[in-house]
Amino acid sequence: MTTFYDLKAETLNGKEQPLDAYKGKVVLVVNTASKCGLTPQYEGLQALYAEYKEQGLEILGFPCNQFGKQEPGDADQISEFCEINYGVGFPMFGKIDVNGKDTHPVFEYLKDELPGTLGKKVKWNFTKFLVGKDGQPIKRFAPTTKPEDLKKYIEKALAA
Repeated sequence: MTTFYDLKAETLNGKEQPLDAYKGKVVLVVNTASKCGLTPQYEGLQALYAEYKEQGLEILGFPCNQFGKQEPGDADQISEFCEINYGVGFPMFGKIDVNGKDTHPVFEYLKDELPGTLGKKVKWNFTKFLVGKDGQPIKRFAPTTKPEDLKKYIEKALAA
């Protein structure tokens, strides 16, 4: 059976990153977009990262252009946008699909483990998946869930 740590993804700068590098960390996986009404969540995500990184939180951003074509840029444009506008310091990965026949394995796994209220599909940008230190998915959060509203779940996972 596949686990979170068996997966890998390509970073925004094109390097393959095995997810077992995050063993022992609490991981928040988010599908992101630069031109979405929810894009300001980058600010909240970066605040969470700054607050909890030293305690073992990692946030992994996965740009996706499947919802309203709201992530049209290439890797350099995405990287520049995130850094300049929101000071994003957490790892960003290459643009992926989160639904359909080309769904990235990370999202295939997370959707299987944590289906949403309306099934397995990711409904929109900024859907969030929290994964525990042991690599077990803990909870799925809706796109509209603000990053600051995740604090109690992150703190509980960090304390586990």
